[in-house]
Amino acid sequence: MDSRGPVFFKQLRVGKGAKEFKLIKFRTMRVDSEKGGFLTVGKSDSRITNVGRVLRNYKLDELPQLINVFAGQMSFVGPRPEVPRFVRLYTSEQMEVLSVKPGITDPASLKYRNENELLEAKKDPTQYYIDHLMPEKLEINLDYIRKRTFWSDLSIIISSFVLMFKGSHG
Repeated sequence: MDSRGPVFFKQLRVGKGAKEFKLIKFRTMRVDSEKGGFLTVGKSDSRITNVGRVLRNYKLDELPQLINVFAGQMSFVGPRPEVPRFVRLYTSEQMEVLSVKPGITDPASLKYRNENELLEAKKDPTQYYIDHLMPEKLEINLDYIRKRTFWSDLSIIISSFVLMFKGSHG
């Protein structure tokens, strides 16, 4: 509403079996912002629109991913799909996250719900993501895959809704 361009943002991500697909979100940044980097760094990232800040705060920008779920590309719970650039850096063990459908939410997303703020504090956010956050998130999700149950998925969904209603400050 406060910037020109499409309502939806589509980005190439890697899903189950290493198949690429277009992840759909509400656009929260100015058009062509991904040219400034794949990672969003902090709440003060100048590429984020005013409406985009509200959508991101309550994770409402993720809702269009229901289209990806209904298209069979994603599930409600599963490791978040990553961009190809970062998947190319996975070890053979980390590639196991591609053995299941990616999800709208996962345990690593709950733990790192403030990821943007963590990255904002780093001198080189992309390198910090590659060296620290990505491996830890992958380890959390590998553990999730190995132990997942209906009840663990339900718990993750409930926790995600609770955090969504609290906003990123909760």
